[in-house]
Amino acid sequence: MHAFREAANAVRRAPFLTVLSAAMVALALYVVGIFGVATFNLHQALQRIEERVEVVAYLRDGARPSEITLLEEDVLRMEEVRGVRFVSKEDALEAARRDLPEFEELFVGLDSNPLPASIEIELLEGFRTPNAVARVAERLTIYPFVEDVRYGQEWVDRLYLLQRIGGLATLILGGAFAVVAALIIGTAIRIAIFARREEIFVMRLVGATNGFVRRPFLLEGAFTGALGGAMAVGFTWFTYQLISRAIFRLEWIPLSWILSGVAGGALFGLMASGLAVRRYLQEV
Repeated sequence: MHAFREAANAVRRAPFLTVLSAAMVALALYVVGIFGVATFNLHQALQRIEERVEVVAYLRDGARPSEITLLEEDVLRMEEVRGVRFVSKEDALEAARRDLPEFEELFVGLDSNPLPASIEIELLEGFRTPNAVARVAERLTIYPFVEDVRYGQEWVDRLYLLQRIGGLATLILGGAFAVVAALIIGTAIRIAIFARREEIFVMRLVGATNGFVRRPFLLEGAFTGALGGAMAVGFTWFTYQLISRAIFRLEWIPLSWILSGVAGGALFGLMASGLAVRRYLQEV
């Protein structure tokens, strides 16, 4: 209770310093929040594209129904596969006429259907990586009645590269701004310690341990970080609304990300306070 009371008193004694420190932390975390919104929307867009990743095996005209059934059963046993759909030559021609109306003249008056039957293979989430897709495609080539296998290798490789770049950029920028926030909180705690150095000196004279002295500062740092995190959420929400209404529609980040941001701010405040107190108490 003493630690909470002292932390609350410190905030009341210097509200401007607390708000200023929280605002500086909020600005640092605000950049992380904006990047988080961008990353989340990029991830959602890539996920929608990723859901369309599939492997298509084009069959020779002489393929027998029993062979096709055997192929489907074999493919369905693969751990990467969610489902299989057989597309007949007639269905392929109908789909081409529906999806490619600009080429309607090419389909008029045909003596025979030039499009092959095919097997469309839908993959499970987590198995849409280049290696997994290539593994499924390679398995299909062992069947002599499979004429060709397509899955857009270049397109899949680029999609996976974009996902990795997004994750790496989030890690690097998030870590960089977390360090900035920690330095800001540490500086604010250092100021608070030196402003109360006489009080700390008296506490030590009456036998207070370093842990007893440190606890209020740790709570103050955690509160400052959490306040900064909450302010950053507000700034990010305002920017999100502005962009969504004025430029293009965005999706708001999940609640778990918001709570993690506020908790992360509190945790960084606690850690920064701990490091600052440990270092600067030795100077008092």
